[in-house]
Amino acid sequence: MASDVEALIRAGLPMAEDIDLRIDRLDEGGVLARVPFHTKLVRPGGTLSGPTIMALADAAMYAVVLGRLGRVEMAVTSNLNINFLVKPRPVDLLAEATILRLSRRQAVCEVSLYSLGAEDELVAHVTGTYALPL
Repeated sequence: MASDVEALIRAGLPMAEDIDLRIDRLDEGGVLARVPFHTKLVRPGGTLSGPTIMALADAAMYAVVLGRLGRVEMAVTSNLNINFLVKPRPVDLLAEATILRLSRRQAVCEVSLYSLGAEDELVAHVTGTYALPL
């Protein structure tokens, strides 16, 4: 199922190809998504760019919604709040996403982002809401 959701996201969002988005795990507990490290994603100062981190968080929320509800491709981000906590390491960036609350009209999600090999140190924390089609 993770590969199906990854393919659906890559087909609908060409940027997912640009950052090489991967969905490593999708189950009842949530999603583990990944952006492999690449120098094209690094900003001045030698860290992963904020847009890369936000894109992974948003894609992880979308994946957890698709995993729970099936093909709701018209679900859209209505809110995304991010707190950048530490500088990501120059390795793959991982995102664990869960749904905190699901109603008929929205899904409220939480995402924890961290560098591969440093899972005990959050790079960023995200909460967000996806508006669901009626």
